[in-house]
Amino acid sequence: MEKLALSAIQEQRRSRHWSILFKTLGFLYLFIVLFLALGWFNSGSVALPKAHTALVDLQGVISADKTSADSVISSLQGAFEDKKTKGVILRINSPGGSPVQAGQIYDEIKRLRAKHPKTPLYAVVDDICASGGYYVAVGADKIFVDKASIVGSIGVLMDGFGFTKTMEKLGVERRLLTAGENKGFLDPFSPIDPEQQVFAKQMLEEIHGQFIAVVREGRGKRLKETPEMFSGLVWSGEKSIQLGLVDGLGSVESVARDVIKAEDIVDYTSQDSLIERLASRLGASMAEAWSPFEKAGVGLR
Repeated sequence: MEKLALSAIQEQRRSRHWSILFKTLGFLYLFIVLFLALGWFNSGSVALPKAHTALVDLQGVISADKTSADSVISSLQGAFEDKKTKGVILRINSPGGSPVQAGQIYDEIKRLRAKHPKTPLYAVVDDICASGGYYVAVGADKIFVDKASIVGSIGVLMDGFGFTKTMEKLGVERRLLTAGENKGFLDPFSPIDPEQQVFAKQMLEEIHGQFIAVVREGRGKRLKETPEMFSGLVWSGEKSIQLGLVDGLGSVESVARDVIKAEDIVDYTSQDSLIERLASRLGASMAEAWSPFEKAGVGLR
C-alpha cells in the first residue's frame, strides 16, 4: 500500500510538471504571437553588411485603402535612408488609381532624389504600368520594361451609371432635396445636367493637364510626342521604348546586376502586420469556401 501511495504521488508530481511545462510553452507562444502582431519584431528591413540594391513594390490599384501613398512613401524613405543602399528599384505592376495618391508618391520621389543625389532610382515594370502607375514611374531616373509590358494610358476619367430610364419603367420617382443648386452634382438617379457635365469635363481636363506636365517634366527630351500620346492609349513595352515613354528592357535582377552593380537585393516594401495578414487569409479562405454557392446563384447579397 505504501508503494502504491508513493507511486501515485510521484505520478501526480510528474503530471503537474508536464502541465506546468505545457502551460509555460503555451504562454510563450502567445507572447511571441502578440509581439509579432504589434510589430515589435518588425522594425523594418535588415540591411546587408555591404552595398546592395533596395527594392520597393508598388502592386495593384493605387488608392488610400489599398496601395496607398503612405505605405509606398515609407518604404521608399527606408530604402533611401539606408547608407548601404547603392540604388533603389521601384517595381511597378499597377493599372493606375487615385491621381492624388499617385501625385503624393511622385512628389516624394522627387524630394528623395534631391536629398540623396548619389542614390539612383529606377522603375521596373512587370505586366502593366498605366495611368497613375505611369504617373509615379516618370519620377524615376530611368524606366525599364519587358517587351510585352503595357505602358501608358495618360488620361483621366470619371465614370458612373445613369438609371433614369430604368426608374421610369419601374415607376420609381426620384425625390432629391438639396441646399445649393449643384449639391446633387451628376446624381446617377437624375437626368444629367448639361452645365454640370461641362464643369466635370473642364475639371478632368485640368487634372489631365497636370498629368501631361508631370510626364513632360519627368521624361524631358527623351519623350517623342505624337498626337495620340496623351489620348489615353497604351502601348507594348517595346513600342514604348521607341516613343521615349521608357528607357529600355530590364528586370529587377538585370537592373540590380548590370545598372546599379549591386546584385544583392533587399526588399524594403512595407509589410502588413500579422493580424492583417491573418485577416486577409481568413477572408480569402471564406471567399473560396463560398465560391461554389456563388456560382450556383446562392450567396449573401
